[in-house]
Amino acid sequence: NKSQDSGIAEMEELPVPQNIKISNITCDSFKICWDMDSRAKERITHYFIDLNKKENKNANKFKHKDVPTKLVAKAVPLPMTVRGHWFLSPRTEYTVAVQTASKQSDRDYAVSEWSEIVEFCTADYSTVHLTQLLEKAEAIAGRMLPFSVFYRNQNKEYFDHARHAQENKMLPSVKDNSGSHGSPISGKLEGIFFSCNTEFNTGAPPQDSPYG
Repeated sequence: NKSQDSGIAEMEELPVPQNIKISNITCDSFKICWDMDSRAKERITHYFIDLNKKENKNANKFKHKDVPTKLVAKAVPLPMTVRGHWFLSPRTEYTVAVQTASKQSDRDYAVSEWSEIVEFCTADYSTVHLTQLLEKAEAIAGRMLPFSVFYRNQNKEYFDHARHAQENKMLPSVKDNSGSHGSPISGKLEGIFFSCNTEFNTGAPPQDSPYG
């Protein structure tokens, strides 16, 4: 795919990243490197990285849509570390593609074509990460707010089945991998799971999303 919008110009001379390799994968970071024509390295000022969660055809259509992550990084020696718990989840499959770019005097970019798409899977939470999450949860538990509205995030078929086949009851089930795939309670804790997000310091239902 060639980009010709958003003030981005095409330039054939910029090399397309080849033979992409992903390494040093953790739950929220990875290293990426590729082969590139050394003759054009001096002209490359930035890398564009297109990172997406791999599509899951069985995903609940009512779950939040994952927004593709477009990263712009200065051209640093490879391998380059990509790190960010706000867009990388543990035990999750991703696809990644790369462009090389050269920033122009008018602040536009000349870019190469996109590389091939590579797939990889992030690692599970480490013991250190789990300890940090536990400490965070314990700290938050001391600052609870009252709430009167909470949400069950399921599709219409789920509620229809509860009404007609389960005498209007929502029965406990084992927690699936929705939310964080690396959660240690997934596949282990049985119950009925609700979501609640409140307005800051009021406890009132939020004006936007009920999912915290």
